Amino acid sequence: MFQPQDSKADDREVDRMYYEAIDADLRIELDEEVPAPPVALSFGTHSYTTRKGTKTEETPIATYGNFSFVQAPPKSYKSFFTSLLVSAFLKDNRWAGKKFSSYKKDKDVYHFDTEQGRWHCQRGFRRVSEMADTLDDYHTYSLRTIGYKQRLGFIEYVLSNAKEDSIGLVVIDGVADLVSDVNDITECNLCVQKLMEWSAKYKCHIITIIHSNHNSTKPTGHLGSFLEKKAETQISLNREEDSKIVNVSCKRSRNYGFEDFDFFINRFGYPEVIDASTPDIDF
Repeated sequence: MFQPQDSKADDREVDRMYYEAIDADLRIELDEEVPAPPVALSFGTHSYTTRKGTKTEETPIATYGNFSFVQAPPKSYKSFFTSLLVSAFLKDNRWAGKKFSSYKKDKDVYHFDTEQGRWHCQRGFRRVSEMADTLDDYHTYSLRTIGYKQRLGFIEYVLSNAKEDSIGLVVIDGVADLVSDVNDITECNLCVQKLMEWSAKYKCHIITIIHSNHNSTKPTGHLGSFLEKKAETQISLNREEDSKIVNVSCKRSRNYGFEDFDFFINRFGYPEVIDASTPDIDF
């Protein structure tokens, strides 16, 4: 007599085999040596005390295998700050000052802009290449004309087709355009899950950009809340009305938080870190 298969039992067996296969990768043994994630980009140094005395190390903004995000209200020069970070990662340059240190090695940058048209995107991308004095290793895309699902899919397509171990930094400006609604819990969770998946799979660092809520220091919507919970570093920009100076602060970090710094837009139209070497300027 024919006996119908127990599909639920089959599903349970498939699940069991899957979990058994990934058990070793997910398990953390307390006596194993787990290395710290390699630094991708740092700013300044910090000191701390150990049994052997005081130790000084560079302060990471970004490490490989993680993602971070930048939040700011409108008109806070987010795109200019993004140019500053990307140019500093690509190559040491005078505009970024002396405190940024890059550990790019031979890796590439992938920069996706979801908000601007092709002309404005190219203008911003060219600013990065001029600041870093390089066109090499810098791949740029404007995703404004495709839907939010296609944006997420296209980014995955680009990263999956990159040369193995070649991805260093991925920039997504802005991450809110990867979902239909920043308060849709399912979509927001999937989006942030993708950021964690990509950064781990490709051993890169991902930097995303999101607006702050109106009259608030919180990033927008449930998406902002998910980013806060999962990100390595949360960077906040603040520009007083009519001011030419933008303050950059580390709101949260899983590492030592970097010290606040300021930048302005110089006469060449480049974002420039204000430090001791900055000439006197009438701000």
